[in-house]
Amino acid sequence: MRLAIPREIHPGENRAAVTPETVKKLVRLGADVVIETGAGVGSGFADDLYTAEGASIEADRSALLGSADMVLRLRKPDTDEVAMLKPGCIHVSYLDPFNEHALIRAFAEQKVTAISMEMIPRSTRSQKMDALSSQANLAGYVAVLLAAARLPRIFPMMMTPAGTLKPAKVFIIGAGVAGLQAIATAKRLGAKVTAFDTRPVVAEQVQSLGGKFLEIDLGDTGQTQDGYARELTPEQVEIQRQAQKDVIADSDVVITTAQVFGRKPPVLVTADMVAGMAPGSVIVDMAAETGGNVEGSVPNEVVDVNGVTIIGTGNLANIAARDASTMYASNMFNLVEDTWDKEAKRFVLDMENDILPGCVITHDGAVVHPTIKEMITGAN
Repeated sequence: MRLAIPREIHPGENRAAVTPETVKKLVRLGADVVIETGAGVGSGFADDLYTAEGASIEADRSALLGSADMVLRLRKPDTDEVAMLKPGCIHVSYLDPFNEHALIRAFAEQKVTAISMEMIPRSTRSQKMDALSSQANLAGYVAVLLAAARLPRIFPMMMTPAGTLKPAKVFIIGAGVAGLQAIATAKRLGAKVTAFDTRPVVAEQVQSLGGKFLEIDLGDTGQTQDGYARELTPEQVEIQRQAQKDVIADSDVVITTAQVFGRKPPVLVTADMVAGMAPGSVIVDMAAETGGNVEGSVPNEVVDVNGVTIIGTGNLANIAARDASTMYASNMFNLVEDTWDKEAKRFVLDMENDILPGCVITHDGAVVHPTIKEMITGAN
């Protein structure tokens, strides 16, 4: 079975879908691994590192895609690249299926089986395949480093002959994977950390990392069956905003991580809250690319609003591209290996499997994921 790995061509993207280590594992499974020239350069993996582990290199992108039995990549493809794939090919990557309806239709029309890495079910067994979590983990770490670099003071308390410097105050909104890593990183740097999440069940996790959990009574919130925070009502969002206002004003750094899967994230830090922060304060809006949690944030830009720095830099995991590639490649390999037939030396699309039905979007000329099918049918 030929596994093709194209080079990521999204502007600024340095991550790769496979590393030399995962190529070695794929070759051991019996796969014929073909990688586009330069696919790993952004992460520090030269072509010869891949060939040393048994992969071959292909310079012709259309030939690479056209010969593939299975495509492993990170970013979603352009619709014109879907037409290069042969019917029956299996394509695995992020797809944004809730919003990319034209792309999903193109996969179905080409009779390509499309697997969405965002849709990997959250379960104990699927943790090793959960790319959203692996990348969010690194993003939370990077968010704190960006804030620390912009803040005109240090994070830890420091006692010196010239006097005592108080620790910086960091407020983190959202205690999912990214938020928990941000809490841990800020604490390691010596900051005084407060965090809030709409799911009271995570309070113990926040406290175990040394953070203080901000208690806000929002009524019934809970979480989805996959462990994500549920979308709040407008009334609950307003209660949250007002309860956080004083904490934000007293913070040196605010990091927002709140995203609602497949939809625009809520605005949690309003313009008047930004105005209430002291000059020199820093906000990192980790949701800026998808609509933003902070009024005044600009996707992929750093802006100054009356002395407050608002960082809207997107794709934060990409800043740690080598480690991000290592983690994503591991997620990808674990997904492939899970239903790999070692005798036939091929990936088996086992829809009786407890993971694949949740992330297979198209198959055999049709949209087969129930939720996405309903959305696309309703949009017609």
